[in-house]
Amino acid sequence: MGFGINQTIFIPLLFVPVFMKNFFSFFTKNQSLIYKVFLYVISTVLIIYLLPKGGQFKYNIQKGKPWQYENLYAPFSFTIKKDKLALEKEKEEIRNNSVPYFDYDEEIATNVKLLFSELIESTFVNNFSLISKTSTKRIGINILNDIYKNGVIDEIHSYSEEKIIFLKRGNEVEEIWYKQLVSINNLDIIINTALNKSPIKNWIIKNKKVYLNDMLSRIIKPNVSLNLKLTEAGIESELKTINPNRGVIEKGGRIIAKGEVVEGNKFQVLNSLKAEYQSQVWSKSNYYWLTFGYSMLVSLVFLMLFLFLKKYRSEIYENNTKVTFIFFNIILMVFITTMVVKYDAEYVYITPLCILPLVLKTFFDARLGLFVHVLTLLLLGFIVPNSFEFLFLQIIAGIVTILTISELYKRANLFISVGQITLVYILGYFAFFIVHEGNIELIEWKYFGYFILCGLVTLFAFPLVYIYEKIFGLVSDVSLLELSNTNSKLLKELENKAPGTFHHSLNVANLSEASANEIGANAMLVRVGALYHDIGKMINPTYFTENQITPINSHDELDPKESVRIIIDHVIKGIEIARKNKLPDRIIDFIRTHHGTNLVFFFYKKEEELNAKANKEDFRYPGPIPFSKETAILMMADSVEAASKSLKEPTSTKIDAFVESIVNKQMEQGQFLNADITFKEIQTIKKVLKKKLNNIYHLRVEYPE
Repeated sequence: MGFGINQTIFIPLLFVPVFMKNFFSFFTKNQSLIYKVFLYVISTVLIIYLLPKGGQFKYNIQKGKPWQYENLYAPFSFTIKKDKLALEKEKEEIRNNSVPYFDYDEEIATNVKLLFSELIESTFVNNFSLISKTSTKRIGINILNDIYKNGVIDEIHSYSEEKIIFLKRGNEVEEIWYKQLVSINNLDIIINTALNKSPIKNWIIKNKKVYLNDMLSRIIKPNVSLNLKLTEAGIESELKTINPNRGVIEKGGRIIAKGEVVEGNKFQVLNSLKAEYQSQVWSKSNYYWLTFGYSMLVSLVFLMLFLFLKKYRSEIYENNTKVTFIFFNIILMVFITTMVVKYDAEYVYITPLCILPLVLKTFFDARLGLFVHVLTLLLLGFIVPNSFEFLFLQIIAGIVTILTISELYKRANLFISVGQITLVYILGYFAFFIVHEGNIELIEWKYFGYFILCGLVTLFAFPLVYIYEKIFGLVSDVSLLELSNTNSKLLKELENKAPGTFHHSLNVANLSEASANEIGANAMLVRVGALYHDIGKMINPTYFTENQITPINSHDELDPKESVRIIIDHVIKGIEIARKNKLPDRIIDFIRTHHGTNLVFFFYKKEEELNAKANKEDFRYPGPIPFSKETAILMMADSVEAASKSLKEPTSTKIDAFVESIVNKQMEQGQFLNADITFKEIQTIKKVLKKKLNNIYHLRVEYPE
C-alpha cells in the first residue's frame, strides 16, 4: 500500500520536467510570434485607455445638407444647448454690464489734509493779505474734503460717466456714479472752481487763489484704484449663472425628418443630442459593453496592420524591432492627439500627424507609410470632433506627404513639402467652410494660423529621424548620405590596406546604383551597401587577386580548404568590422548576403583535382541568400564586376554572354528566391550591367606615340 502511494505521487512528478521542457521548447521556437501577440495586446489596451469613454453619436451631421437618414426621434429627454455665438454674446453683455469695484484709501486722504495744515503753518505770511491764516486753512480743508469725498483717481478707464461703480471704504461698500470720482487730470479746473465759489471777496483773494491753487495741486495724491480681483470675481460669479441651455426636447419627440435641411435650430438640436451622447455617465454594464466594442474595433485595425506586414512586407514583419517602431509611432500619435483634444479640441489641427507617414516613408516605403497613416486616422476618428472633416483633411495631407517627400537628406525638400502640406490644409478647410456656411463672412482665420503652426511643427521630423535611428537602430537617407562619403574613417582604412578592393567596391557601387535607379529600388542604400560589402578583405588583403601587385599568388602554397576558409572568412570578418564600427544592420545585410550560398568554384575544382573528390559544403559560403531587391542587385553587380576582370579582349558580344551566364547561374542556384524581385526586373538589371560594362571596356582609338 505504501509503495502504491509513493508511486502515485511519483508519476505526476515525472511529467513536470517534460512539461517544462516542452514549454521552453515551444517558447524558444515561437518567441517572435509570442512577442507580436504581446505587442498586439498591449497596444490595443493602451489605445482603448486613451479613447473617450462616452457614447458615440452614430449620425454624421453636415450643416446646410439634407438629413440623409430616417426620421430621428429623441431616444431620451435632453436639453438644447445654446450655440457658441449666443453664449459668447451673453458673456460679453455680462462683462459690459458688470459693476466694477474701486478701493478707497482713507489714509492717503488724511495724510494729504495733515500735510496741507503743516504747510499752511510753515509757509503762511500774516501780512500776505487781509485774509487770516485760519480762514485760508479752512478754505483749503473744505476744498480737500470735497475732492476726497469720493476720492481721486489717476487711472484711465473706458467706463462712461453714468456708469455705476462700487466704492469700497474699508469693510463698507457704497454705490456711486463713475463721474463722481475726481480725475487727477482735471484737478486744476476743480480747484479753481472751488476757490471761485469760496465766500471771500474777489478783491482780497487774488494772490491767495494762486497760493492755494499751487499748494493744493502739489500735495493732492490719488487714493482710488480699481480692485481687479473683486471686479473679476463679480464677473465670474455672474458668468456662472448663465444657463447653457435654451430648452428641452422630451423623449420621443421628433428632432428632424428625412430630407430636412440641417441648419439653424435643427443643427443646434442635433449637436445638443450628440453632446449628450458623448457626455453621458455610463453605468458599469454599459461601460463594459463600450470597452468590448472598442476592443473589437481597435483589434481589427491592428490585425489589418499585421496582415499587411505579413503579406506585403514580410522582411519588416519578421523584424520585431521594426514592428515595435511602427506600433510605437501609432500609439504616440494617438496619445498626442488625445492630449490636445482634452486640453482644447480647437487646437487639434496643430497636431503634426503628417510626421507619421513622413517618418515611415523615410525608414521603409511610401505604401507602408500611407497605409499606417490611414489606420491611425481610423483610430483618431473616435477622438476628434467633426471626424469626417478631420479624416478628409488628414488623409489628403498624408497623400501629399507621401507624394512630395523624397530625398530627406536634401533639407530644401522638407521645407517645400511642409509648405505644400500646409497649403492643402488651408485649401481643404476653406472649401469645407464654404460648403457648410455658403459664404466666407464668418470664416475663422485663426485656423489658418493653426495650419501654419502645424507645418512648422512638422519640421521637427528631421531631428526626430535622427533620434529614431539611435533608439531603434534604423537607417535613413540622411545616414546613408553620411556613410557614402569615401573620406570616412572605415573607407579610408579600406583604401589604404586593400586599394584593389576599394576600387572594386567603387565600381560595384556605380553598377548597383545605376541598376537600382532603373527598377525603382533604393539607390542610395544599395550604393552604400556596395561600398562596405568587402571590408572584411582588410584582414588578409593579399589573398584576394585585386590586391595582388606581384605575379606571386599567396594561395599557391596553401591547401584548397585553407584557401577557401580565408576567402569565405572575409564575410564573417566584414560583419565583425561593421559591428565594431557601428554600421547599421541594413548595411551589414549586404555584407552577409553578397555571396549568398554560392560555391567558391575555383578552389572546389582545385580540391577535386588534388584529391579526386571534394565536399561542396566545405567550399560554400554560409549565406543567407539575398532577401531584398537591393541585396539581390549587389550580388549580381559584385559577381559581374569581379569576373569581368578575367575577360580577354572583351567585346560587346562577349560581355552580353558573360553577364547572361553569371546572372542565370545565380538564378538556377536559387539565390534570388527570397528576394522581392521579378524576372522583368532581373532582365532590366542585366541590360544596365551590359551597358555599363560595354562603356568601361569599349575600344579606344590608338594614339600615335
